[in-house]
Amino acid sequence: MRLIPYGKQWVDAADIKAVVDVLKSDYLTQGPVVKNFEEKICRITGAKYCIAVANGTAALHIAVASLGIGKNKEGITSPNTFLASANCLVYNNIKPVFSDIDPKTYNITAENIKKQISSKTKIVIPVHFAGQACDMSSIKKVADDKGLYVIEDAAHAIGSKYTDGTMVGNCKYSDMTVFSFHPVKTITTGEGGAITTNIEKLYKKLLILRNHGIVKDEALFAENSAPWYYEMQYLGFNYRITDIQSALGMSQLNKLNYFVQRRRDVVKKYNKAFKNVDWLITPYEKNPDKSAFHLYVVNIDFEKLCSTRKEVMKKLQKDGIMTQVHYIPVHTQPYYKNNFGYDWGDYPVSENYYKKALSLPLYPKMSNEDVDRVVKAVKGLNA
Repeated sequence: MRLIPYGKQWVDAADIKAVVDVLKSDYLTQGPVVKNFEEKICRITGAKYCIAVANGTAALHIAVASLGIGKNKEGITSPNTFLASANCLVYNNIKPVFSDIDPKTYNITAENIKKQISSKTKIVIPVHFAGQACDMSSIKKVADDKGLYVIEDAAHAIGSKYTDGTMVGNCKYSDMTVFSFHPVKTITTGEGGAITTNIEKLYKKLLILRNHGIVKDEALFAENSAPWYYEMQYLGFNYRITDIQSALGMSQLNKLNYFVQRRRDVVKKYNKAFKNVDWLITPYEKNPDKSAFHLYVVNIDFEKLCSTRKEVMKKLQKDGIMTQVHYIPVHTQPYYKNNFGYDWGDYPVSENYYKKALSLPLYPKMSNEDVDRVVKAVKGLNA
């Protein structure tokens, strides 16, 4: 029996050719294709600048680092996210503070962010969970009123749109936006990420941080230059992405509109099929037709189903259906409990969501027959 994973990349002949062409070229890493990839992301999102990096976590890390916030400050993000959204604050000696989520969209809100702001707060990192954009106009207003930086974590949301119909990543509501191109994301570069911004100063600093903090432009040297000379002006990182990965990303972007549409088609089939299942709640989309739907998360009343989540996942696996849980609330992880004093009960909406959440398979390569198999298996759980 063929397994249906919860997420999977789509790599076709055009993608393979793009990568092979680079392998036959003079550059494998940090050549012209990286720049071409960055420019294509700018054209799609509408942002002025883009910096492609090794992965989404690296993007978050140096995005925060580029702001130079300093120690003993605080940053606010969602507890309903992958660990990197909070870890990037810790990497920069900033205390992570969490803001509870909206019970329908599973995103953080401006109203809840306000409750967490202190005199030490310097940055907000809204997470566009499952592809649905946060209410960025409201969040930007709060940030502007309090003088806070905003970095959008759009790891799930390339191809998504804001309420106003513009593309996520254009940075009209933020200082920077971060994307991830892991294989389960909407497009993939194998591993990879990117940062978009409209601020030239940040763009130039991010380029330096991506490459060990090294400057090679003579005009920026503090010392006299020579043919071999370079300067390390910041404590940077080896977060470079390769031409090989960027070639795959360029080719994948050609299919972005199709990938998003196919994901939405699968979601519509699921929503219709599960509409009258009384122990299951389908995803709520506040602004219809705006989300790229990285994930399809259902809320299951396991008590009404007379089953545990572990039992449900095992039963679906026997039917060849792989599922996942997105996410264990970050504040409940041992590291955050031991180092920052967080615990269960601190963010009840996120915790209640987590206890009922289950991500069903969703990816463009799913056939209609695959969708039918998932529906049949899920509906059969209470048989």
